[in-house]
Amino acid sequence: MYSHMMVGSNDIGRSKTFYDATFTAIGGKEGITDDKGRLVYMHNGGVFIVTPPINGEPATAGNGCTIGFAMSPEQADAWHAAGAANGGTAIEDAPGVRTGGMGSLYLAYLRDPDGNKLCALHRM
Repeated sequence: MYSHMMVGSNDIGRSKTFYDATFTAIGGKEGITDDKGRLVYMHNGGVFIVTPPINGEPATAGNGCTIGFAMSPEQADAWHAAGAANGGTAIEDAPGVRTGGMGSLYLAYLRDPDGNKLCALHRM
């Protein structure tokens, strides 16, 4: 069912700094810029795209929307540190294990420079 995820950005250069840092921290590659000026990140069949909104309006973060990335706890720590050091904002509790209805999960949360909520997740 999953094909790709796309988020809007008001500053593609700032977003490239943030996303390149977070994805390379977990062994991914820097994004490529396509002919429309969008950033494209590909890994394990998944595609993540960062784009200026095509309607010309300002990009805004989705209220109630969280984008989750599967990774190990060590990768989540590196991802979180790289994001916070490159224009992101650490949110919620510090990275760590949380236990609830879905069992024990290792979670880390960031907001990207445009306010999109991101989550690193590892099922324990």
